[in-house]
Amino acid sequence: MSKRVITFGEVMLRLSTPGYQRYTQTRSFDVNYGGGEANVAVSLANYGLDSRFVSRIPKNDISRACRMDLNKFGVDTSKMVYGGDRLGIYFLETGAVARPSKIVYDRAYSSFAQIEKGMFDWDEILEGAEWFHWTGITPAVSQGAAEVCLEAIKAANKKGVTVSCDLNYRKNLWKYGKKASEIMPELVAGCDVVLGNEEDAEMVLGIKPEGVDVTGGHVEAEAYKSVSEQIMKQFPRVKKVITTLRGSISANHNSWSGVLFEDGKMYKAPTYQITHIVDRVGGGDSFMGGLIYGLLTYDDNQKAVEFATAASCLKHTINGDFNQVTVEEVEKLMGGDTSGRVSR
Repeated sequence: MSKRVITFGEVMLRLSTPGYQRYTQTRSFDVNYGGGEANVAVSLANYGLDSRFVSRIPKNDISRACRMDLNKFGVDTSKMVYGGDRLGIYFLETGAVARPSKIVYDRAYSSFAQIEKGMFDWDEILEGAEWFHWTGITPAVSQGAAEVCLEAIKAANKKGVTVSCDLNYRKNLWKYGKKASEIMPELVAGCDVVLGNEEDAEMVLGIKPEGVDVTGGHVEAEAYKSVSEQIMKQFPRVKKVITTLRGSISANHNSWSGVLFEDGKMYKAPTYQITHIVDRVGGGDSFMGGLIYGLLTYDDNQKAVEFATAASCLKHTINGDFNQVTVEEVEKLMGGDTSGRVSR
């Protein structure tokens, strides 16, 4: 039986402008579905794990289409609950060269934003699970979402389930009167594995790396060693800290790597030059999905961070939130095959 991973968060309708059109130009939108934790669930299902996504959605045809989309990839949605009136929406304008991508959220009063403690039976949901994953997007949505997330983390801790978090700071979401720094520490305290980048560590935990110039495309792995040590000191339960290393040369060209820190040792993945980005939204989620798979499958930190980085590199070539790649494709890239030759 494959290993079961539970992810929890909001899934949304994604409306993106075709090609590189601006909001003011487009007369139509491309439809996809996505959300941090749902994206991770799809990656894990593609890799053959028992992947379960938990959320709250309204009972209407749009949510039905969303659920069918997740099921198509093999994600178990049986523990999702119905309630509320609307599915959250986000709009995406894809950037090019020196013009960055833009996201506009329309998720206020969504079904998920109105969740409350007691709506989910976490003991039942987590039965048989080896891993529980959440992101910093969830507690940013509403006070209720933050409380339910803490409820889930505590239940997972009680059951001995490994808990991971992607800090995922989103400044445009923290609107209900609380700062990330007020809510997140209590949640992170229940985690075994923490993923983030330079902005996440600073804005969520007040920890800032030195020697980092992201906008200039300069990202050094060693600069994050102190960040990892500070996180572990602040949160004794945390055993692994992972950092994604993105150097943004332009909207279409990023350098991409990652590092994993445990027991005083840093494990670094190769750096990829992604020169023709198709869609970078969901890039961090694809890294997290690859990392969870790698840690559960290889039991090897070096190989796990290499798998995560290669998986995410491939995601940048795929339109939509979901990383639609296989283990074989990721391992082929890990092996150094970057030719892109036709597979016949």
